[in-house]
Amino acid sequence: MSSVHPKQEQTFVLVKPDGVKRGLVGEIIRRIEQRGLKVIALQMFQATKEQIDGHYPKAETWIARLGQKTLKTYEKYGYDAIRELGTADEIEIGKMVRQWLLEGMTSGPVVKMVVQGIHAVDMIRKLAGNTMPSLAEMGTIRGDFSVDSPAAANKDKRSVRNIVHASETPEEAAHEIGYWFSPEEIHSYTRAEEDIMF
Repeated sequence: MSSVHPKQEQTFVLVKPDGVKRGLVGEIIRRIEQRGLKVIALQMFQATKEQIDGHYPKAETWIARLGQKTLKTYEKYGYDAIRELGTADEIEIGKMVRQWLLEGMTSGPVVKMVVQGIHAVDMIRKLAGNTMPSLAEMGTIRGDFSVDSPAAANKDKRSVRNIVHASETPEEAAHEIGYWFSPEEIHSYTRAEEDIMF
């Protein structure tokens, strides 16, 4: 159980190359700040394959989950995984999808940030919307700015262009923040309205 006050919770957000190339960085930050959350670390950079490889899990369960999601998409739309991908093995497909993620995340600059505020992890996930843009609600970042689908991505053998990455859990956030930022790059300050909002 965490002893951190809810307003001190931190999460990691990464604006992906498709979000940067479409000029959505400012809009994403605006939505985060309007929500009452604060950006406490921020940087644009070009990620290397090695950096992105270290960011994404390598555990077989995570890779299998990628493969399972892909197989479900193929089944839903009536595609033949064996014909298109050469296999129906969830691990092999998961490895392919992970490779597409590495390629997509290194196709242009990204913007990484640490966001802090009340239940920051859940709030950012809510702002971002469903990871599958075709299922994301209007009013969310993905629902408003992406029309991509896993079916289209799988057909093109690439990752889904869903604008942002956001940590799923406080534990994942802590790992990702530690991976992408040093402690001296993370800042502490008080927003003017904090005494009113919290």
